[in-house]
Amino acid sequence: MAEPDRPVPNRPGAVSLFFVAKAAVFALGFWIWLLVLAVRGGDATGVHLIAATGAICTTLASVVLGARMVLQRNAAVRHAELKRMLVDISWNAFAAAGNAEQSGKVVPFPSASHDGEWPPHRSAGERVSVLDRGDRNRGDRGR
Repeated sequence: MAEPDRPVPNRPGAVSLFFVAKAAVFALGFWIWLLVLAVRGGDATGVHLIAATGAICTTLASVVLGARMVLQRNAAVRHAELKRMLVDISWNAFAAAGNAEQSGKVVPFPSASHDGEWPPHRSAGERVSVLDRGDRNRGDRGR
């Protein structure tokens, strides 16, 4: 059976990839500059410090942005799968409730009592669980 056309989940794309690539290009530039300064030799000056600081900072920025992009992409895929699963579950429960021939196969959703009827052993302020409620039409008062 073919997968129906569903909307693509919101995933980080071109903009996030642009910033990751931009940070990586700047990091590469700083590392090359630091390598050129180191190969030339001489004493370490303020220029060396600026090149080293720029290389480290832009490398860390590109790694953090890349990790953030991957995490957002995975979260978007998980969220889309969760939404798809919830829709499938609710649709299957709706279809099963509509097609149920016997009352034992489908557990109905709890509903509020319209006639204000309470079981005799409870006061009006107490909560009633779904299992204790029973079906008022059949006369079941718990199990």
